[in-house]
Amino acid sequence: MEMSIIHYLNVNEGDCTVIQHNSDRVTVIDVCNAQTTNQFAEDAILKASRIPGNFNQKAFPVNPISYLKTLSINSVFRFILTHPDMDHMDGIEDFFSAFRPANFWDTANNCEKQSWGYSKFAESDWLFYKNLRDTDPQDSPKRLVLHAGAQGQYFTTNGSGEAGDGLYVLAPTPTIVASANECGDYNDCSYVILYRTGNHKILFAGDSQDETWDHILENYEQDVVDIDLLIAPHHGRDSNRSYEFLSTLNPALTFFGNARSEHLAYDAWINRGLRYLTNNQAGCMVVDTSTNPMTLYVTNETYAKKVSAHAQYNSALKAYHCQSITR
Repeated sequence: MEMSIIHYLNVNEGDCTVIQHNSDRVTVIDVCNAQTTNQFAEDAILKASRIPGNFNQKAFPVNPISYLKTLSINSVFRFILTHPDMDHMDGIEDFFSAFRPANFWDTANNCEKQSWGYSKFAESDWLFYKNLRDTDPQDSPKRLVLHAGAQGQYFTTNGSGEAGDGLYVLAPTPTIVASANECGDYNDCSYVILYRTGNHKILFAGDSQDETWDHILENYEQDVVDIDLLIAPHHGRDSNRSYEFLSTLNPALTFFGNARSEHLAYDAWINRGLRYLTNNQAGCMVVDTSTNPMTLYVTNETYAKKVSAHAQYNSALKAYHCQSITR
């Protein structure tokens, strides 16, 4: 059985997820820490494995460009920008230069950036993105602006009635995008994407806010009940919002990104008895979806040994076996 593999990368305080589909197509959702000047240290895993205590994996971020190259990935079929925040497009210009995505999923946002005085992000990345958005290229990459319920070749079908890559858009809606454009808060125009592979359900939540979750629970409740894996909205940061949606999702496991502990919404998960794992603990998280239950690998050997008696290294996945994703 061919493997569908999900990589949730340790990329500082930002997001980047890679999906290697059974079709051999590659999807990348958001990008961060991807400038070609940020070189990926080949011995980062070995260094990280010596870190005691809180694991401190935030100190060893990976560069998505180098990470994909180590997996012999040289092209990307689709790049999905969930919404126009810089921590989701940090290094986008270099990333597109390296992998030439054939398809670019974007939102119909009207975001403008005004000041770059002390920003840690590059204005050139914003200008590159803005050119893609505002010129709307018709050749390469093909820009797609999709809304909830969208269907199309390769992501929901393969054009001949067969299943595509299993990507289902649950949000945003045109109304939600219009509201975000009017108020200038673009988190709620974020994509929320349900990935179905085998019997598993994985939910990529972008930086979705309350209006988005009201829409999802009203229209897609049965699709998001008992999710196997949730990529937390806002990287898991507490964002002054309701977490009632977690009671419906009931995820078997949630991935958090990097943030200071006091900024993470631990209590929303702990109070519901839900498990989570952070980049700062595990480094990069790699999920083999071909097994049932799914199998979790991490790049931090020390963490793997904490939770598994066998922290065996999988050279194909470039990570250590950690555990099965079960309830």
